[in-house]
Amino acid sequence: MTLSPLFTGITFSSGQQAKNRMVKAAMSEALAKSDHNPTPEHIRLYARWAAGGASTLITGNVMVDRRYLGEPGNLVLDAKSDLRAFGAWATAATGQGTLALVQLNHPGKQMPRGSGRQPIAPSAQPLEGELATGFAPPRAMTLAEIEETIQAFVLAAQLAQQAGFSGVEIHAAHGYLINQFLSPADNQRSDEYGGSFENRARFLQEIYEGIRQAVGKDFIVGLKLNATDFSEAGFSFEDCQRLVALMQEAGADFIEISGGNYSSPVFGGEGTELLTYAKALAQQATVPIISTGGFRSVEAMEEALADGVSMIGLARPLALKPELPTEIRRGQVHSWQTPRVTTGSRHLDRALQFLLSISYYEGQMRRLGRGKEPASSTKVLPFLLATLAHHGRSALRPRRI
Repeated sequence: MTLSPLFTGITFSSGQQAKNRMVKAAMSEALAKSDHNPTPEHIRLYARWAAGGASTLITGNVMVDRRYLGEPGNLVLDAKSDLRAFGAWATAATGQGTLALVQLNHPGKQMPRGSGRQPIAPSAQPLEGELATGFAPPRAMTLAEIEETIQAFVLAAQLAQQAGFSGVEIHAAHGYLINQFLSPADNQRSDEYGGSFENRARFLQEIYEGIRQAVGKDFIVGLKLNATDFSEAGFSFEDCQRLVALMQEAGADFIEISGGNYSSPVFGGEGTELLTYAKALAQQATVPIISTGGFRSVEAMEEALADGVSMIGLARPLALKPELPTEIRRGQVHSWQTPRVTTGSRHLDRALQFLLSISYYEGQMRRLGRGKEPASSTKVLPFLLATLAHHGRSALRPRRI
């Protein structure tokens, strides 16, 4: 029997090797308590995923500044963090020869209203779109705050290395702070961090260069980028092409491709249009390209690899079937689906549409973190009530899984 290309290894420029081409992509676990440290649930959840056969686990959002949080239950990695807890998490996540990467993030203006502090952003441009009312208008960052935030990313990467993680992924997608600097719609600055493409990319470049200098060449440092913001004046695919070339030259270990933001969310067709973008980038790049979202069959993943994509990111399917990579290797599974979740009421489904899937998948991760199996039911109401009980009113704030 011929071994699927999904189970060939790949070596990053850092020298670390992933044992296969399947990546557990980031999902916000929403499991942290008020101290923003990893919990026993994080440790059990990632031990389960490590045992499930994916070569690489990318954590959900880990914020670099505890003053600015994107979702309830966020983890924070800064000078106040408990490195023993992060170390235990790293040990669980790397326990099966798996690479474990901390996704580092700052929400910028995508900090939900009611968080107790005015958001900061490149410019004082309020969020637009259907979810805009859930976010307070931001204020423009000073140059001192830009430098402080760059150093916060650098420190978080150093702490991740000290805790025993294999690397970090810099989150520069989905409309969060770095993506805001990259976007001409969000970045109206007239100084060295705004205007031209080179200036808009400067914030990300300085974060990457600061991290690389601090952690050395043997630690994985990758990026998550939008292929496009899917907005007329935002970060475009042409911008993405230029940025991939720039960060490839800088030495990034990989680039994961996604898309959209809270103004133009992309939750549906990620396996079609975004895959097309990822394939086009892979044809031009030498840096490994990870395509994430929408994969529902072995055939589709193998076709993506044949078209030049280096790795496949799986998120929601692994919340429902954490052993999926192992089952694929054994030939037990060839295709899968993620369910359409419902409250049983069309009216409620429409009113709570953004919250339904989030509650369902957060609930499945909570179950795994508590040593239980994923629930087979697609009735979301129990998950919704559990999310409200877990987070309180903050569960109703806009966010993405």
